[in-house]
Amino acid sequence: MVECARIAVLVSGGGTNLQALIDAQGRGEIPHGEIVLVVSNRRGAYALERASEAGIESAVVSRADYADAQAQEEALIALLEEREIDLIVLAGFLLILSERFTKRFEGRIINIHPSLIPSFCGEGMYGLKVHEAALAAGVKLTGATVHFVNEIPDGGEIIAQKAVEVREGDTPEVLQQRVMEEAEWILLPRAVEAVASSLA
Repeated sequence: MVECARIAVLVSGGGTNLQALIDAQGRGEIPHGEIVLVVSNRRGAYALERASEAGIESAVVSRADYADAQAQEEALIALLEEREIDLIVLAGFLLILSERFTKRFEGRIINIHPSLIPSFCGEGMYGLKVHEAALAAGVKLTGATVHFVNEIPDGGEIIAQKAVEVREGDTPEVLQQRVMEEAEWILLPRAVEAVASSLA
């Protein structure tokens, strides 16, 4: 049991969901957790700038620096354990984690996905691809899902979902922005607090 869960946010790109978490933390909406580390698998990810501006430690664990994917993952595990991380949040992290990794941190890794799982999810479904698929299918509702992470991409237990209307004339980019604003940025901080409080 921990008084305040030490949170690591794993990112690959711009870090809009990271920013939503930083802002929520600033508003006191995650009282049972504190973001203490941001890790990217890509150098130059703008999310690292966001971490720096918020005074949060950041690190890069890039595939280019390791002999193979397993060595990269071992370095990530070592970093998370060294920093005594209690909760891992995947926020646009485009690396598939192995079963070895997910078992090691079982019940302590959550992910945000920009659809209502089980729709438009699984390996290869990320970013705009998800919204393109939703529009191609003609659905009237999409949204976002926060779920626990296991060895199956987007296959872990669902924590929370929020629906978002698909409107006539939506492009993937417009839909992506609406899903972020109306679902992801609201849902993720709430889910992080819920899981952090269960660890505390």
